[in-house]
Amino acid sequence: MGQNDLMGTAEDFADQFLRVTKQYLPHVARLCLISTFLEDGVRMWFQWGEQRDYIDSTWGCGYLVASSFVLLNLLGQLTGCILVLSRNFVQYACFGLFGIIALQTIAYSILWDLKFLMRFSRTSWAQL
Repeated sequence: MGQNDLMGTAEDFADQFLRVTKQYLPHVARLCLISTFLEDGVRMWFQWGEQRDYIDSTWGCGYLVASSFVLLNLLGQLTGCILVLSRNFVQYACFGLFGIIALQTIAYSILWDLKFLMRFSRTSWAQL
């Protein structure tokens, strides 16, 4: 079997595979893009108490404010994921998910955590 025959067979297989899966690929791509938000939202659901207690101890804001913050994160992430996957109001869902990122950056003090930033910086420079 020559190289041209092998390439032709591979192209035929790829064409057939894409014909069968073409309708599912956009949904899989969207799922991959929002998987981090989906995982974080589900984790918040199952670790509700730990998340609330962490925010309460970090901010010293009390049970109600900490619970409200965790609920906002949970609903914001899961609602954004559902809207992106269903292709409804995608632009607003993306803005909402971006807002959740900004909110978490401030709330979890990621922006001012020098150790976190240095880890990111070291990883980024290593890739260059």
